Amino acid sequence: MPKLFIPGPIQVSDKTFRAFCKPMIGHRSNDFKKLYGGIQPRLKELFGTQQPVFLSTSSAWGVMEGSIRNLVHTGKVLNCMNGAFSDKWIDVSRRCGKEAVALQVEWGQPIRGEQLRAALSAGGFDAVTLIHNETSTGVMSDIREIATVMKDFPDVLLIVDTVSSFSVVPIAMDELGIDVLLTGSQKALAMPPGLALFSASKKAMERAAKVNTRGYYFDFVEFAKNQAEDMTPSTPSISHIYALESKLEDIFTEGVANRHARHAENNAIVHEWVRRHGFDFFAPEGFRSKSLTCIANNKGIDVAELAKKAKERGFIIDGGYGKLKGKTFRLSNMGDETPETMRELLTALDASLA
Repeated sequence: MPKLFIPGPIQVSDKTFRAFCKPMIGHRSNDFKKLYGGIQPRLKELFGTQQPVFLSTSSAWGVMEGSIRNLVHTGKVLNCMNGAFSDKWIDVSRRCGKEAVALQVEWGQPIRGEQLRAALSAGGFDAVTLIHNETSTGVMSDIREIATVMKDFPDVLLIVDTVSSFSVVPIAMDELGIDVLLTGSQKALAMPPGLALFSASKKAMERAAKVNTRGYYFDFVEFAKNQAEDMTPSTPSISHIYALESKLEDIFTEGVANRHARHAENNAIVHEWVRRHGFDFFAPEGFRSKSLTCIANNKGIDVAELAKKAKERGFIIDGGYGKLKGKTFRLSNMGDETPETMRELLTALDASLA
């Protein structure tokens, strides 16, 4: 099979697949409780929190919708929008029956603190949603800058999607004051799709307890009640949790700081290739993702043909997402990739361009 260098799902290692295929156990058994409880310390360290880390058998979108249902009570929700995935969140908010306001910026630009402050100054907001690393455009907003502004609005809860930045760069949930930090299995964690991970602050849990329309499957209160017994509210994907246990072993054997440094090195190798070939970056300097690169097709190449030739050489790349299809192409460097594997990809792209 060709190797995946798209921004998700990404390549899954043989070791992770072997863990995924472990024999099944009962999800209410002591064996499961030992498995579920045993991974909590490492998960908390990765999240940078003292709060429990919940596991949801769903995509991250399930928890994104759940966050709206749990935390938006009597006020509005401000949806920060700067790409295909963040733009979807306002539709989710409105379909949940919430009054949603768009903080819309041009695709390819980050969400800035002063923009957030101006929007929140109108008042009446319960929550803000932010995608930290907008995968469609390769833009990473400055989470510390955003969090600093949020401290001036203590009654407004901050919900952050880190699906493609979690474990790539440091994100200290408690220190930053993030109220819901969520991620998924299929991007930076390099696992099969189907598992979401999230943690909620004490403020978030207090808010959720007051909301009567939060549903059941993604009810934060139910998650917490079951978490106290090292269980999940509904039947979990046990295979994913085995895979997560294995992935946590990988991460902490390498060292979290070393993992961050490896992603930065991978990313820099791609950036050097972009410059060498005379392409432009879609994201501005200082706000470029560390897990993928969105490359502007300023040279007018046939992106579909490049992707086809790359696949023939054993590598799958992305030819641009949504309205950026053909105008950009994206190369992932996240998960288990190394400088060696990135150079293998770029050598194949050199040949494909030639």
